[in-house]
Amino acid sequence: MRKTLIFNSLQIVLLLIFCSRNTIAKDTYIVHMDKSTMPTTFNDQLNWYDTSLKSVSDTAEMLYTYKHVVHGFSTRLTAQEADTLAKQPGILSVIPEVKYQLHTTRTPEFLGLGKTTTTLLPASEKQSQVIIGVLDTGVWPELKSLDDTGLGPVPSTWKGACETGNNMNSSHCNRKLIGARFFSKGYEAALGPIDESTESKSARDDDGHGSHTLTTAAGSAVTEASLFGLASGTARGMATQARVAVYKVCWLGGCFTSDIAAGIDRAIEDGVNVLSMSIGGSLMEYYRDIIAIGSFTATAHGIVVSTSAGNGGPGPSSLSNVAPWIITVGAGTIDRDFPAYITLGTGKTYTGASLYSGKPLSDSPIPLVYAGNVSNSSVGYLCIPDSLIPSKVLGKIVICERGGNPRVEKGLVVKRAGGVGMILANNEQYGEELVADSHLLPAASLGQKSSYDLKTYVFSSSNPTAKIAFLGTHLEVQPSPVVAAFSSRGPNALTPTILKPDLIAPGVNILAGWTGAVGPTGLTVDTRHVSFNIISGTSMSCPHVSGLAAIIKGAHPEWSPSAIRSALMTTAYTGYKNGETIKDVATGKPGTPFDYGAGHVDPVAALDPGLVYDANVDDYLGFFCALNYTSFQIKLAARRDFTCDSRKEYRVEDFNYPSFAVPLETASGIGGGSYAPKTVRYSRVLTNVGTPGTYKASVLSSRSSSVKIVVEPQTLSFTGLYEKKSYTVSFTYTSMPSGTNDFARLEWTDGNHRVASPIAISWT
Repeated sequence: MRKTLIFNSLQIVLLLIFCSRNTIAKDTYIVHMDKSTMPTTFNDQLNWYDTSLKSVSDTAEMLYTYKHVVHGFSTRLTAQEADTLAKQPGILSVIPEVKYQLHTTRTPEFLGLGKTTTTLLPASEKQSQVIIGVLDTGVWPELKSLDDTGLGPVPSTWKGACETGNNMNSSHCNRKLIGARFFSKGYEAALGPIDESTESKSARDDDGHGSHTLTTAAGSAVTEASLFGLASGTARGMATQARVAVYKVCWLGGCFTSDIAAGIDRAIEDGVNVLSMSIGGSLMEYYRDIIAIGSFTATAHGIVVSTSAGNGGPGPSSLSNVAPWIITVGAGTIDRDFPAYITLGTGKTYTGASLYSGKPLSDSPIPLVYAGNVSNSSVGYLCIPDSLIPSKVLGKIVICERGGNPRVEKGLVVKRAGGVGMILANNEQYGEELVADSHLLPAASLGQKSSYDLKTYVFSSSNPTAKIAFLGTHLEVQPSPVVAAFSSRGPNALTPTILKPDLIAPGVNILAGWTGAVGPTGLTVDTRHVSFNIISGTSMSCPHVSGLAAIIKGAHPEWSPSAIRSALMTTAYTGYKNGETIKDVATGKPGTPFDYGAGHVDPVAALDPGLVYDANVDDYLGFFCALNYTSFQIKLAARRDFTCDSRKEYRVEDFNYPSFAVPLETASGIGGGSYAPKTVRYSRVLTNVGTPGTYKASVLSSRSSSVKIVVEPQTLSFTGLYEKKSYTVSFTYTSMPSGTNDFARLEWTDGNHRVASPIAISWT
C-alpha cells in the first residue's frame, strides 16, 4: 500500500512538472541562420537547423524552413529558449512573430486604359508571360474574372502548383489562375487549429479581400458586372492577360509573419514577376521587418514588389511598408460615386453616399435621433454593439459617428435596436471623404461639414425629421482624383530622406471580384451573395499598381524593378486639367507630396518615361551603409555578407530615388533672419530608356523664399539607349520654425517626355 502511494505521488509530481513545462507561454519566432558558418560536420542545412533547435528544446518543431527570405526556419519557443538560441554560434537573429492586418468597372477607363489606347499597350502575348503573385486571403476560383479563354500555355518559367485543401483542388486552377498555395502554420500555432466549418484550410478565399485584390490586378474582362446594379459595366483588372498565382497568408484572424515569409519564399521559388501585398504592420528597422527583408530578396531576384501604404491617414507619418526597394501605394478616388440625398425637416438637402440597394425608406419624413442621446454607453454615439436603447430608437433614423467599429456594423446595431435608417457622420479626422457601403438597412455617409449641420439641427429642434433617397451611380464626378482621408501619409518616420508614399492609385469605391462565402458587408448575418463587391482602402490601390507594373514588365521585360517603379513615379500627375493641384479630401485643400508622393499614376505615360532612376542590389547595400548599418545588420536585411568601405562616403541623399525628401534642422529650435544659410546637396543618375535627346531641367519653385534650389548641370544629352548621366540638386536654406514644410517639383523634359520628381522639404 505504501509503495503504491509513493508511486502515485511520484506520478503526480512528474505530471505537475510536465504540465508546468508545457503551460509556459510560447511564441513563434523566425530564426535566421548564418549559412556561411554551418559546421562541416553537417552536409545538410535541415539537419543543422534541427540540431540547433533541439539544443534548446526537446519538443519544439519547425513550422517552416526558408530558402530565400532568410536562411532558417520558424518555430514555437518560450522567451528563455529564444534567448538561449539567439546566443548560439551561427544564429544571426531570432525575430518574434508579428501579426499584420489587411489594408482594407470604372478604373481602367479612368486610368486611360480604355479601348482607345489599346494600341499603346504591349502585345497580349508579352503581357501573358508576366505572372503576378498575390499574398492575401486566397481566391474564389469560380469567378468569371478568372476565365482563361484566349490565353495560351502557362509560361515555361512557372514552377508553382495548385495545392489541394479544404474546398480546393488542382482542377480549380487554369491558364489564368496558374497557382494557389496556402500557409497556415504560423496562424494555427498562435491561435489554434483552423475551424474548417467556417474557414477553408486551403487557398480558397472565405474573406473576399484576396479575390478583390487579385481581380483588380489582373482579372479577365467580365461584361454586365455590377453590385446590385450599381457601377454596372465591364469589370476588368489592370493586366487582363497576365497570369495570377495566389499565396494565402491571411486568415480570418489575421496575417502572421511566419506565414507571410513562407509565402514570399515560395513565390520567389515559383517564379513570379510581380508580388502584390496589401498587408502592413508597425514600422520597424528594415533588418527586423519581414516584409522588408522578404521584399529585398524578391527585388534582388528581379521581382517588382507593390505594397499598400496603410489606412492610417490623414495623420502625418502614418505609413507602413516604407522600404525604398518596394512601391508604396496610397489611395485616391475615381470619377464615379454613389450619391444619396438626406433631406431634413427644414427642407434643406445634403449629399452623402451609399451602396444600399434594398427597399427604400418612406417618402414621408421620419423621426431623427442622435445615437449619443439614445444610448446606455458613454461611447454610444459610435453605435457599438448593444449600445442603443430600443425604445428610443424604434422607427427612427439614427445618426452614428464614424470610427470605433466597422461602418456597416453600425447600421446593423441600429437595425437590431429597431431603427429604420442610419446616417453615418464624419468627424474632423475623415473630413469630406464619402466612402460608400453596402448597408443592411437604408443608410448613407455624410461629410464633416454637413454632419455638423445635421447634428446642430437635431440638437436644436423639438421634432427633428429626415428623409434618405438613393440615386444610384453617377459618373464623371469632379474633382477627381482626390487623396482619400484614410490613405496613410508621410513624412517617412523611419528614413525621413526617402519620400513615401511613392504615388497614389484608385482606392475608393472599387468594384472587383468577391468571394461566395460571405455577403458584401462581410458580416455573418449578411446572407446576400455577389460575384462583385465595392470596397475601399489602400488594399485596393496597391493591386492597381501591381497590375500596371505587370503591363510595363510585359512591354519592357529587361527593366529592373526600380526602373519600373521610376517609370510609374516620374510620369505620375499632380494636377487637374484646370491646373489646380490634386486635393486632399480630409482638408479640402491642395494635397502635398506627403499625401500623394509623386502624384497619381498614369500608366500610358509610364510605358514611355524617357528616363528612369535605376538602382540595383549594390545601391541598396550602399543605402544600408548610409544608414550606418553594421555588417551584421546588413546581413540580416540583405542575406549576404557585405562590409561598408571605410574610404567611401555613403549618403542617403545620394541614393538614386525618383523623389527628394529634404529634412532640415531648425537652428536652436527657432527661425530667424540672423541664421547663416546652409546648403545640402543631393545627387542622382538618370538612365535613358527612350530615344536619344537633350533634356532640360526646371524647378517649379517652392512657396518659401527660405530655400533656393539649383540643378547642375541644367541640361543632359543622351546619345544611346541605357546611357547614364548624373546631376546634383543644391538646397540652400535658412532656418524655419520646426514643423514647417515646403514643396517643389523638379522636371526634366526633351519636349516629348516629362520626367518629374516631387520635392518635400521639412524643418524638424
